[in-house]
Amino acid sequence: MKESQRVEWKESWRDDCLKVICGFANAEGGTLVIGRNDAGGVAGVKDARKLLEDLPNKVRDILGILVDVNLKKRAGREYLEIVIPAYTNPISYRGEFYYRSGSTNQALKAASLERFLLRKQGRTWDGVPIPRVRLRQLSRTAFATFRKLARLGPRNDATLQREPIPSLLDKLNLLDGKLLKRAGVLLFHPDPERFIPGAFVKIGYFRSHTDLLYQDEIHGDLFSQAKGTIDTLLLKYLKAAIRYEGIQRVESYGMPVDALREALLNALIHRDYSVSAPIQIRVYSDRLSIWNPGELPEGWSVDRLMQPHASKPYNPLIASAFFRAGEVETWGRGIQRIFEACEAQGSPRPVIHYETRDIWVDFPFAPEHLAAVGDRPTDEATSSGTKEKTGKKTKEKPKEKFEGRTKEKTGDRLQRYVREHPTASTAELAESLGLSRMGIEWQIRRLKRLGLIIRVGPDKGGHWEVFPFMGGTTPITTLETPHEHRPPGQVTGQVTGEVASEVARAWGTVPRKKTGKGTKETTKEKTGSRRGVRK
Repeated sequence: MKESQRVEWKESWRDDCLKVICGFANAEGGTLVIGRNDAGGVAGVKDARKLLEDLPNKVRDILGILVDVNLKKRAGREYLEIVIPAYTNPISYRGEFYYRSGSTNQALKAASLERFLLRKQGRTWDGVPIPRVRLRQLSRTAFATFRKLARLGPRNDATLQREPIPSLLDKLNLLDGKLLKRAGVLLFHPDPERFIPGAFVKIGYFRSHTDLLYQDEIHGDLFSQAKGTIDTLLLKYLKAAIRYEGIQRVESYGMPVDALREALLNALIHRDYSVSAPIQIRVYSDRLSIWNPGELPEGWSVDRLMQPHASKPYNPLIASAFFRAGEVETWGRGIQRIFEACEAQGSPRPVIHYETRDIWVDFPFAPEHLAAVGDRPTDEATSSGTKEKTGKKTKEKPKEKFEGRTKEKTGDRLQRYVREHPTASTAELAESLGLSRMGIEWQIRRLKRLGLIIRVGPDKGGHWEVFPFMGGTTPITTLETPHEHRPPGQVTGQVTGEVASEVARAWGTVPRKKTGKGTKETTKEKTGSRRGVRK
């Protein structure tokens, strides 16, 4: 029997082993072996027979569960196997909840604890009611959009057209008594971020992995976010290859619009809104990437996701509303539809990456499209631009080695450590990373300013949350981006660096570097209107 997700070895019994038992009980169950060392050898337990009598009572009295304790013997040495079943109700150890994930035992805090408790109760995050939200505060435009989509969609649900708003919300199962559920706020409130931080979409155009040229944010109800994001991407971020069929003008993009729309709807519907980071879309010259915080159904892998499967939405109420609006199916065919759309257009299949609570969908653009619009892959374009500026090749520096792997920057090491140890204190971070207290505090302030980490809760009892990188670390200037066509939803944008300077010159404005009091800007002349900058 090897150590695994459901097996752990301990050389001797300590009361901390109750945390491991608690973690197994809250997950899929498992076996704790007392008397085996880390190498798997039987070390034996001196007081095995006494523990055989004491442990079942101790586990019952402290955790409130029953376990099987079995005495085993090998090579003349006695050891114990404690078999823990999975429990449907949440189990705590001295007020703390633990959960077995992989080969580690995790203490559940904040959002992860809420998700765990809701799952044990058979509830979902989007079904929790929010107090102090009045129906009169909801967006009439969002309801009109929903009704229009439902009328024009494949289901053509006429009953939704005549229902007054309270009855419509009740039919969509968005009310808990007189309280509106979280799903209802996301779907129909004009500013859901008042109640759910991070409930918006962020788009950025990158010249390289770290060089952000400009960005936009799409706010509002989820229906507005869906349309506004697609419109903004097509009007501003993606280049269209144009051809003519007879007199008909035909535009095509590096990826099928239907596949992009399906991937965006998946992100909006299935993301984990308890994480206060927005959906992030990174656009490069040769690809588009969508990141959203979320998790796969328990026991699923990316391989399972890419095969035919049943529909298991993370937010079933939100998914149901989009289904009633005719925007999605509920057959678990979203990934297959994306693949089919890409194959029909001759575009490469997207690549799906999944790490702990991070889901990436990368759409590489078709080589034929890149050739048609005159773009090169991002890395090639970046290196070529460097050669043109310097007039000669830049000799690549050899990578430094650090403890057997590529040397990491301090900020990267800090992010990785707090991702693995979210409850770490400042003192623990300083000691683990080999920094002074002042040095670690400076790094934390820097990462907070960049929006890469936040501290949730107090210094004692709180935890860290880590977000993926979404911008350059050294913005030169910032300037509000104009929009010739402002799509539905609230769209805000920024351009940075050289692009900001170019736009400023074109408009007769000169942006200055950021100061502690904000960005200053001088205007050469006032204009009645400003035309949008289109790629």
